[in-house]
Amino acid sequence: MSSIIVSELEYGPPGSDQLFFDVSFKVTPGEHAAIVGANGVGKSTILRILSAQIDADGGEFSMGGTMLNMTQDVGMSRPDDTLREMLIEVAPVALRTAGRALVAAEKALADGTDDGMGYATALSNWGDLGGYELETKWQASAQRSVKSQIDDLSTRLVSELSGGERKRLVLDLLLTSGADVLLLDEPDNYLDIPTRAWLEEQIKVCRSTILMVSHDRTLLERCATKIVVIEGSGCWVHGGSYVTFPEAREKRQALLGDDLKRWNDEERRLFAHMKIMKQRAAQNFKNATKANGAETRWEKFVAAGPPPPPVADQQIYVRLRGADAARRVAKLESVSIANLFLPFSEEIHHGERVALIGPNGTGKTHLLRVLSGQNEPDTGKITFGPRTSVGVFTQINNRPDFIGRECLAIVLDRISEEERAMKTLARYGLVNNARQKFDT
Repeated sequence: MSSIIVSELEYGPPGSDQLFFDVSFKVTPGEHAAIVGANGVGKSTILRILSAQIDADGGEFSMGGTMLNMTQDVGMSRPDDTLREMLIEVAPVALRTAGRALVAAEKALADGTDDGMGYATALSNWGDLGGYELETKWQASAQRSVKSQIDDLSTRLVSELSGGERKRLVLDLLLTSGADVLLLDEPDNYLDIPTRAWLEEQIKVCRSTILMVSHDRTLLERCATKIVVIEGSGCWVHGGSYVTFPEAREKRQALLGDDLKRWNDEERRLFAHMKIMKQRAAQNFKNATKANGAETRWEKFVAAGPPPPPVADQQIYVRLRGADAARRVAKLESVSIANLFLPFSEEIHHGERVALIGPNGTGKTHLLRVLSGQNEPDTGKITFGPRTSVGVFTQINNRPDFIGRECLAIVLDRISEEERAMKTLARYGLVNNARQKFDT
């Protein structure tokens, strides 16, 4: 186990406003801390800095021992990779480098661009660093995490597993690794209800120092022993669980409001006193020294600045556009997907809110793809009601066409007026990210 010490960290995306500054906190050995805050304040960015994916603009941090990191999109952004390639990306730094070199050498050997010497060197380095022992751990985690038998991780594609199975495989590997520090970005994403319960228990018994980002209130309440709050471009720490966090924040907000009121009252008092002394000095020059002293006290007080105000809660207003649908919006007749679920029939009516639940890998996401027209069912048919329009929001909204573009420019594709586009971003709490690149 090791501690995580962060001091005066600051960061601003290239070409955009500063995201945060003066972020300082400490996670002691064995603690399980969670970073919380509104969308877009930089929670995941902090983990990316700590895992050396990006550089901070200022400040410093330290971590001892072995550190392993899991990004929120692990196994999702490169579905054509093999499971071995996915697991290499969450290995310790030295093994990650050796693993990437080994994969590249194997491909070079297969396409005839390597005479075998490069492959032999890469294989030797992999073994010397403990690669074979790591592969044994991979296989054990796969047996615990994936329902179907996996004989060869180097040939099984990531896309053959559901999002939840991929995530559980990586989580099982990291939480049983014995690493000193674990950085987990939204570990609960893609997990079904039983696997979320499994995750909670695994985090509780894990002896590693953990710093995680999560929006799952239940996970935070049951697993976090410290809360690091990112808000107001800085941070503060609640040294307890998420159960007591709302009350602690409410008290802090009240104190900040009281402090600001006291500052405003004192500023008005000093200013009024200065005005009185200046009036007296105008009538009698003997009061000039006192008037100058009063002015100096007021100027120094104002220059020191007020205390931070209470942080406004993020308000998000979502507008969903839909057609004026008839009573029945969708009818499923004997719909089935091979190897996932048997034929079933169902109707969805206007105004209903339908949830798909079930274990990972049973076809929930696949059924949504069928409903949205991305895939065809193996049997049966789906009929939509008149004037029904279908929108879809996927687990991974991978948009290569947005890479390198600013958020405002993307919205302007649909809304031609900049003022209206900014109002749209404001509804989703993204107005401060208008000039930020989509992929940052």
